[in-house]
Amino acid sequence: MMSRAVLRLSSTPASVHAVRVSENGLVGESHAFRSIWKQIEQVAATDATILLLGETGTGKGLMARAIHERSNRRGGRYVEVHCAALPPTLVESELFGRERGAFTDAISSQLGRFEVASGGTIFLDEIAELSCDVQAKLLRVLQEGTLERLGSPRTIRVDVRIIAATNRNLRDEVRAGRFRQDLFYRLNVFPITLPPLRDRIDDVRLLARHFVESFSKRYGKSIHTIPSALLDELEAYTWPGNIRELEHVIERAIITSRDGLLRLTEPLDVQSSGDLPASTRLIDVEGEHIQRVLGSTAWRIEGEGGAASLLGLKPSTLRSRMLKLGIRRPAR
Repeated sequence: MMSRAVLRLSSTPASVHAVRVSENGLVGESHAFRSIWKQIEQVAATDATILLLGETGTGKGLMARAIHERSNRRGGRYVEVHCAALPPTLVESELFGRERGAFTDAISSQLGRFEVASGGTIFLDEIAELSCDVQAKLLRVLQEGTLERLGSPRTIRVDVRIIAATNRNLRDEVRAGRFRQDLFYRLNVFPITLPPLRDRIDDVRLLARHFVESFSKRYGKSIHTIPSALLDELEAYTWPGNIRELEHVIERAIITSRDGLLRLTEPLDVQSSGDLPASTRLIDVEGEHIQRVLGSTAWRIEGEGGAASLLGLKPSTLRSRMLKLGIRRPAR
């Protein structure tokens, strides 16, 4: 039970509204989280292409894996591709495969990630990092379900469910000429915008408890008490690094804590936990997030999958917030 001083892990029940669906931090009970989870339950069993949007550290990789595990393809392979980590000279062969002799160092044939994932799901993280040439070949896979290995004229058919993710605004990338418009429309079949942790403050305590339990087991520690003051400090912080930052803060605390009491290695700088002064940070962040969600829905406010639904607001409330924040749809 929660006391004035501490929250004891052994006796604090999870909320009846909490959604706990994995051992890797996919945990939440807030309205924002449950709204996202509802969308995942709606789309998981289909083969629709999914575009996960949101800041770095919001859990896009965990969501992608959860979608695969709840899909009809869960018996097939789940292949993750971190596009930004692939060397530019090898991106094409890594994705689409190669034949022996396709280039100087190609001493053997190699299956591409799409062939490996055939019958299952491929998760293309940081997809905005792909060059326009590679984007064109990816478009063909999406449109026709076919590809050709480097150095081979033979067409190979693949059956892959594609989940893509980015922390960029792809509409801005299209306007800047860095991302193909036709590929964007092919990927944007079912966009899901993951909220930053600052918009899920109700989940901070639940996530903290989850990470304490997880890292206690990993490091063989017996941490059974989280001080209430520490939890208040976690909730007051704006988490620019999102869930990933919270996870690392808790991990460091577990490593250094003793006597069963969780202690942070150093205090969180609540007053400077963003680039803007505290008096303006919240309203600016709110405006940016609303615009990002509106962009992901092509500025559709009402209905299933509309911005109001994704934000967990009534359409009238969202319009009121837009008016107050001076948010207007860009001229076409």
